[in-house]
Amino acid sequence: MTQHFLSTEPPLAISLRRSARARRISLRVSRLDGRVTLTVPKGVSEREAMAFAREKQAWLLAQQSKIQAVVPIGFGQQLPIAGRVRAIVPSEGRKTVLGVDTIAVPGQPEQVNARLKAFLKELARNRLSEAVEFYGARLGRSHTRLTLRDTRSRWGSCSSAGALMFSWRLVMAPAGVLDYVAAHEVAHLAEMNHSDRFWNTVERIHGPYDGQRKWLREQGQELHRYSFEA
Repeated sequence: MTQHFLSTEPPLAISLRRSARARRISLRVSRLDGRVTLTVPKGVSEREAMAFAREKQAWLLAQQSKIQAVVPIGFGQQLPIAGRVRAIVPSEGRKTVLGVDTIAVPGQPEQVNARLKAFLKELARNRLSEAVEFYGARLGRSHTRLTLRDTRSRWGSCSSAGALMFSWRLVMAPAGVLDYVAAHEVAHLAEMNHSDRFWNTVERIHGPYDGQRKWLREQGQELHRYSFEA
């Protein structure tokens, strides 16, 4: 993958990626950070590819303008947890405390992001473990392992060995959304596909799920706006 720039102000970076499977030139703008990827089939020159990108310059800038700014984590910021927005405030004690409208974090300001991230991951593990056990009992199947990651391309996965993986950021979504994703991956323990039988299984162990799926499609990427980096 090589990087090029369009003559905008500031210059717009474009990552050019060659693909043997691509049949035409295509542009993609990441909804997470606005990064632009230009996919090019074999036999197409970089000059031709960049000419295509320049023709789409107005569209590219319009798409990037829709990308919402990253929210750095720290005192005074707000963060959704279980779908409810909480203010991040200093804690008078030694533990992180989740309140109705606040989350109190101990330590110095420069420690807040790391401590809050650790708290959210532990909370996510507890809630996902409970949900997985619940839906697993309904299905009559057991998983072999549960791991958490900060994935951007998927909210969860299930391996053929019964290992489940989830994005810990699900703990920031409404509780019903976390439950749906848990049920979705548990259903894969019985159906390793997305056939009608699979979706019937999801509905059998979870109930109606259209609202939760819609929330993930329309608002899920918002959860990646929150940066816990130092």
